Amino acid sequence: MLKTRYIIVFEFLGTAFFGSQKQPDRRTVQGEIEKALCTLTKDKTCIFLSGRTDAKVSSKYQVAHFDAAKISNLDDFCYKLNCILPNDIKIFELYEAKPGFHAQKDAKYKHYRYTIENSHVASVFSSCCLFYPYFTLNIERINCSLSYLTGYHDFSAFKSKSDNPYNDCIIYYAKAKKVINNRSCFVLIDIIGNRFLYNMVRTIVGTLLYQERNKLDCEHIKFVLESKDRTKAANAIDPQGLCLEYVGYDNVENYIEKLIKEGNK
Repeated sequence: MLKTRYIIVFEFLGTAFFGSQKQPDRRTVQGEIEKALCTLTKDKTCIFLSGRTDAKVSSKYQVAHFDAAKISNLDDFCYKLNCILPNDIKIFELYEAKPGFHAQKDAKYKHYRYTIENSHVASVFSSCCLFYPYFTLNIERINCSLSYLTGYHDFSAFKSKSDNPYNDCIIYYAKAKKVINNRSCFVLIDIIGNRFLYNMVRTIVGTLLYQERNKLDCEHIKFVLESKDRTKAANAIDPQGLCLEYVGYDNVENYIEKLIKEGNK
């Protein structure tokens, strides 16, 4: 049977998942979506994600594609899909893909955000961020450190062990900002790159916090980067503060410009 390729764009709360990629006897994002699709299509349906996320990591904008027999009413299909899916996954776009589209291979950049609540008392709404009450983080120092990571580099020092032989990435944007929400103070660390290594963002944030805690010079992270030695970096920080904000298939400069404008409002 001739099949049509479809794109789904969705969000998920990672708290109760063992990552996005399907694993035997584990609750995963891919596994839940494929079960729902198989129920609707009455056929074995596999999805291909733009990339994997670790256990407890969330996403506000993940992309995947799947092949299925022609769907006559996409809105109705999407509605039914959301009815079947658990409450911690929601599909908000479903449309037919252009010929040859591949969710992973065609992705040009990804935007990750790590959120830290830097307050003395944790908010009851802060389950999806790292609570760090020990001292006030210095945004200027953090941004100085992040500036050493932009550009094309070998990020071996920030990569946990994995089967992926690649160590090089391009970081297009890396900035931190402070946001005050009622009585709570949040530090948002945004990193946009062409791709990311296993545990890379969490290890970068862990190293930034290690620097701050030990009052090391901003250039410490440059030393770690250039060493290409994983033992020089700090431990990867907890996963619940990490969120995949966006997967881009267009011009990254336009996306960064839009992000900066929205941040200045």
